[in-house]
Amino acid sequence: MSAEIRMERMTSPEIGAAIEAGVTTVVVAAGAVEQHGPHLPLFMDAEHGDRLAVEIARRLGGALVAPTIRVGWSAHHMAFPGTVTLERETFLAVCRDYCSSLAHHGFRRVCFVPSHGGNFAPLAEARDAFNEAAGPGCSVDVYADLAEVIGVWRRVAEGEAGLGARVGGHADIAETSIMMAMHDGIVREELAECGRLTTPEEEPELIRRVLNDGFASVTPNGILGDARGATARLGEKMIAALSDRMAAHFAR
Repeated sequence: MSAEIRMERMTSPEIGAAIEAGVTTVVVAAGAVEQHGPHLPLFMDAEHGDRLAVEIARRLGGALVAPTIRVGWSAHHMAFPGTVTLERETFLAVCRDYCSSLAHHGFRRVCFVPSHGGNFAPLAEARDAFNEAAGPGCSVDVYADLAEVIGVWRRVAEGEAGLGARVGGHADIAETSIMMAMHDGIVREELAECGRLTTPEEEPELIRRVLNDGFASVTPNGILGDARGATARLGEKMIAALSDRMAAHFAR
Protein backbone atom coordinates (compact mmCIF):
# COMPACT_ATOMS: atom_id res chain seq x y z
CA MET A 1 0.00 0.00 0.00
CA SER A 2 1.25 3.50 -0.86
CA ALA A 3 2.89 5.53 1.91
CA GLU A 4 1.28 8.63 0.40
CA ILE A 5 -1.87 9.81 2.22
CA ARG A 6 -2.87 12.77 0.03
CA MET A 7 -5.56 11.39 -2.26
CA GLU A 8 -4.89 13.71 -5.19
CA ARG A 9 -1.31 12.38 -5.34
CA MET A 10 -2.46 8.74 -5.28
CA THR A 11 -3.88 6.53 -8.00
CA SER A 12 -7.43 5.24 -7.89
CA PRO A 13 -6.30 1.63 -7.25
CA GLU A 14 -4.10 2.81 -4.39
CA ILE A 15 -7.04 4.58 -2.75
CA GLY A 16 -9.23 1.51 -3.24
CA ALA A 17 -6.59 -0.71 -1.66
CA ALA A 18 -6.28 1.67 1.30
CA ILE A 19 -10.03 1.58 1.92
CA GLU A 20 -10.04 -2.22 1.64
CA ALA A 21 -7.24 -2.29 4.22
CA GLY A 22 -9.36 -0.30 6.67
CA VAL A 23 -8.23 3.25 5.98
CA THR A 24 -11.76 4.65 6.08
CA THR A 25 -11.30 8.08 7.68
CA VAL A 26 -10.71 11.08 5.42
CA VAL A 27 -9.71 14.61 6.44
CA VAL A 28 -11.00 17.56 4.39
CA ALA A 29 -9.58 21.05 4.86
CA ALA A 30 -11.71 24.05 3.90
CA GLY A 31 -9.61 27.12 3.25
CA ALA A 32 -9.86 30.41 1.38
CA VAL A 33 -8.16 32.58 -1.22
CA GLU A 34 -8.43 36.07 0.22
CA GLN A 35 -6.51 39.13 1.37
CA HIS A 36 -4.10 38.71 4.26
CA GLY A 37 -2.83 42.23 4.74
CA PRO A 38 0.01 43.85 2.78
CA HIS A 39 2.55 41.13 3.53
CA LEU A 40 0.96 37.69 3.07
CA PRO A 41 -0.14 35.99 -0.17
CA LEU A 42 -3.79 35.20 -0.79
CA PHE A 43 -3.37 31.42 -0.49
CA MET A 44 -2.53 31.57 3.23
CA ASP A 45 -5.64 29.71 4.40
CA ALA A 46 -5.63 27.17 1.58
CA GLU A 47 -1.97 26.30 2.19
CA HIS A 48 -2.51 26.15 5.94
CA GLY A 49 -5.41 23.77 5.32
CA ASP A 50 -3.19 21.51 3.21
CA ARG A 51 -0.66 21.29 6.03
CA LEU A 52 -3.15 20.88 8.87
CA ALA A 53 -5.04 18.10 7.09
CA VAL A 54 -1.87 16.07 6.57
CA GLU A 55 -0.71 16.61 10.16
CA ILE A 56 -4.11 15.64 11.57
CA ALA A 57 -4.40 12.53 9.38
CA ARG A 58 -0.95 11.38 10.50
CA ARG A 59 -1.92 11.85 14.15
CA LEU A 60 -5.20 9.98 13.73
CA GLY A 61 -3.70 7.08 11.77
CA GLY A 62 -5.77 5.07 9.32
CA ALA A 63 -6.73 8.26 7.48
CA LEU A 64 -6.30 9.83 4.06
CA VAL A 65 -6.42 13.50 3.07
CA ALA A 66 -8.91 14.71 0.49
CA PRO A 67 -8.08 17.64 -1.82
CA THR A 68 -8.41 20.90 0.09
CA ILE A 69 -11.42 23.05 -0.74
CA ARG A 70 -9.26 26.02 -1.57
CA VAL A 71 -11.88 28.76 -2.05
CA GLY A 72 -14.32 29.37 0.79
CA TRP A 73 -16.90 31.87 1.99
CA SER A 74 -14.98 35.16 2.07
CA ALA A 75 -17.64 37.74 1.21
CA HIS A 76 -16.52 39.89 4.14
CA HIS A 77 -13.07 40.32 2.53
CA MET A 78 -14.29 41.51 -0.87
CA ALA A 79 -13.31 45.15 -0.22
CA PHE A 80 -9.71 44.00 -0.76
CA PRO A 81 -8.48 43.29 -4.33
CA GLY A 82 -7.81 39.68 -5.28
CA THR A 83 -10.16 38.02 -2.81
CA VAL A 84 -12.21 35.22 -4.38
CA THR A 85 -15.36 34.05 -2.62
CA LEU A 86 -18.04 31.44 -3.07
CA GLU A 87 -21.59 32.23 -2.01
CA ARG A 88 -22.29 30.60 1.34
CA GLU A 89 -24.79 28.21 -0.29
CA THR A 90 -22.31 27.31 -3.04
CA PHE A 91 -19.56 26.61 -0.52
CA LEU A 92 -21.81 24.34 1.52
CA ALA A 93 -23.05 22.58 -1.62
CA VAL A 94 -19.42 21.78 -2.54
CA CYS A 95 -18.87 20.39 0.97
CA ARG A 96 -22.03 18.27 0.75
CA ASP A 97 -20.89 16.86 -2.58
CA TYR A 98 -17.52 15.98 -1.03
CA CYS A 99 -19.37 14.03 1.66
CA SER A 100 -21.54 12.06 -0.75
CA SER A 101 -18.59 11.33 -3.06
CA LEU A 102 -16.31 10.13 -0.27
CA ALA A 103 -19.03 8.01 1.34
CA HIS A 104 -19.79 6.45 -2.06
CA HIS A 105 -16.23 5.11 -2.24
CA GLY A 106 -16.38 3.48 1.18
CA PHE A 107 -15.08 6.09 3.61
CA ARG A 108 -16.85 5.78 6.94
CA ARG A 109 -15.79 9.05 8.54
CA VAL A 110 -15.29 12.54 7.10
CA CYS A 111 -13.49 15.13 9.25
CA PHE A 112 -13.82 18.77 8.17
CA VAL A 113 -10.99 21.11 9.17
CA PRO A 114 -11.71 24.81 8.55
CA SER A 115 -8.51 26.80 8.03
CA HIS A 116 -10.35 30.07 7.32
CA GLY A 117 -12.31 31.81 10.06
CA GLY A 118 -15.34 32.50 7.87
CA ASN A 119 -15.84 28.78 7.20
CA PHE A 120 -16.25 27.72 10.84
CA ALA A 121 -19.86 28.71 11.51
CA PRO A 122 -21.30 27.63 8.11
CA LEU A 123 -19.66 24.21 8.39
CA ALA A 124 -20.89 23.71 11.95
CA GLU A 125 -24.44 24.70 11.04
CA ALA A 126 -24.47 22.31 8.06
CA ARG A 127 -23.19 19.24 9.93
CA ASP A 128 -26.59 17.51 9.89
CA ALA A 129 -27.00 18.16 6.17
CA PHE A 130 -23.55 16.71 5.54
CA ASN A 131 -24.41 13.57 7.48
CA GLU A 132 -27.63 13.21 5.51
CA ALA A 133 -25.68 13.51 2.24
CA ALA A 134 -23.12 10.94 3.39
CA GLY A 135 -25.79 8.43 4.34
CA PRO A 136 -26.12 6.04 7.27
CA GLY A 137 -22.82 4.27 6.69
CA CYS A 138 -20.66 7.37 7.08
CA SER A 139 -20.41 9.99 9.82
CA VAL A 140 -19.31 13.58 9.28
CA ASP A 141 -17.63 15.67 11.98
CA VAL A 142 -16.58 19.33 11.92
CA TYR A 143 -13.97 21.05 14.06
CA ALA A 144 -15.84 24.25 14.82
CA ASP A 145 -14.10 26.07 17.68
CA LEU A 146 -12.58 29.22 16.18
CA ALA A 147 -12.01 30.73 19.62
CA GLU A 148 -9.92 27.71 20.57
CA VAL A 149 -7.75 28.13 17.47
CA ILE A 150 -6.97 31.73 18.42
CA GLY A 151 -6.40 30.63 22.01
CA VAL A 152 -3.87 27.97 20.92
CA TRP A 153 -2.01 30.56 18.86
CA ARG A 154 -1.98 33.02 21.77
CA ARG A 155 -0.62 30.44 24.19
CA VAL A 156 2.17 29.45 21.83
CA ALA A 157 3.08 33.05 20.97
CA GLU A 158 3.14 34.01 24.64
CA GLY A 159 4.98 30.92 25.81
CA GLU A 160 7.63 30.99 23.09
CA ALA A 161 8.14 34.71 22.57
CA GLY A 162 6.07 36.69 25.08
CA LEU A 163 4.01 38.05 22.16
CA GLY A 164 0.57 36.58 22.78
CA ALA A 165 -1.07 40.02 22.58
CA ARG A 166 -0.07 40.21 18.90
CA VAL A 167 -2.40 37.34 17.99
CA GLY A 168 -5.67 38.63 16.59
CA GLY A 169 -6.67 35.84 14.24
CA HIS A 170 -5.96 37.18 10.75
CA ALA A 171 -2.65 38.03 9.03
CA ASP A 172 -1.17 38.44 12.51
CA ILE A 173 1.99 37.10 14.11
CA ALA A 174 0.43 33.62 14.08
CA GLU A 175 -0.55 33.38 10.42
CA THR A 176 2.63 35.19 9.36
CA SER A 177 4.76 32.73 11.32
CA ILE A 178 2.82 29.80 9.88
CA MET A 179 3.38 31.02 6.32
CA MET A 180 7.09 31.49 7.04
CA ALA A 181 7.24 27.89 8.29
CA MET A 182 5.51 26.60 5.15
CA HIS A 183 7.25 28.71 2.48
CA ASP A 184 10.66 30.29 2.83
CA GLY A 185 10.95 33.80 1.39
CA ILE A 186 7.31 34.30 0.40
CA VAL A 187 6.35 36.68 3.23
CA ARG A 188 6.95 40.38 2.50
CA GLU A 189 8.52 40.83 5.93
CA GLU A 190 9.30 44.51 5.42
CA LEU A 191 5.55 45.15 5.03
CA ALA A 192 4.46 43.29 8.17
CA GLU A 193 2.76 45.77 10.48
CA CYS A 194 0.25 46.23 13.27
CA GLY A 195 -3.44 46.07 12.49
CA ARG A 196 -6.50 46.09 14.72
CA LEU A 197 -5.50 44.79 18.15
CA THR A 198 -8.10 42.74 20.00
CA THR A 199 -8.68 41.03 23.32
CA PRO A 200 -10.56 37.77 23.90
CA GLU A 201 -13.45 39.76 25.39
CA GLU A 202 -13.80 41.89 22.25
CA GLU A 203 -13.68 39.03 19.75
CA PRO A 204 -17.37 37.99 19.61
CA GLU A 205 -18.54 41.55 18.85
CA LEU A 206 -15.67 42.11 16.44
CA ILE A 207 -16.51 38.93 14.51
CA ARG A 208 -20.14 40.05 14.31
CA ARG A 209 -19.05 43.39 12.85
CA VAL A 210 -16.70 41.72 10.39
CA LEU A 211 -19.44 39.43 9.07
CA ASN A 212 -22.10 42.16 8.95
CA ASP A 213 -20.07 45.15 7.74
CA GLY A 214 -16.99 43.62 6.15
CA PHE A 215 -13.38 43.27 7.19
CA ALA A 216 -12.40 46.77 6.04
CA SER A 217 -14.84 48.27 8.55
CA VAL A 218 -12.66 47.15 11.46
CA THR A 219 -9.14 47.03 9.98
CA PRO A 220 -8.19 49.14 6.96
CA ASN A 221 -4.94 47.21 6.38
CA GLY A 222 -6.65 43.82 6.62
CA ILE A 223 -4.81 42.66 9.76
CA LEU A 224 -6.38 41.60 13.04
CA GLY A 225 -3.52 41.62 15.53
CA ASP A 226 0.10 42.48 14.82
CA ALA A 227 2.22 40.71 12.20
CA ARG A 228 5.58 41.86 13.57
CA GLY A 229 7.89 39.44 15.37
CA ALA A 230 6.91 36.39 13.31
CA THR A 231 9.40 33.55 12.80
CA ALA A 232 9.34 30.19 11.04
CA ARG A 233 10.17 28.45 14.33
CA LEU A 234 7.13 30.01 15.96
CA GLY A 235 5.04 28.91 12.98
CA GLU A 236 6.11 25.29 13.29
CA LYS A 237 5.20 25.35 16.98
CA MET A 238 1.76 26.74 16.15
CA ILE A 239 1.12 24.17 13.42
CA ALA A 240 2.06 21.34 15.79
CA ALA A 241 -0.02 22.66 18.68
CA LEU A 242 -3.11 23.25 16.54
CA SER A 243 -2.77 19.88 14.80
CA ASP A 244 -2.56 18.19 18.20
CA ARG A 245 -5.71 19.96 19.37
CA MET A 246 -7.73 19.27 16.24
CA ALA A 247 -6.65 15.62 16.12
CA ALA A 248 -7.67 15.23 19.77
CA HIS A 249 -11.13 16.53 18.86
CA PHE A 250 -11.57 13.98 16.08
CA ALA A 251 -10.10 11.17 18.16
CA ARG A 252 -12.77 11.51 20.84
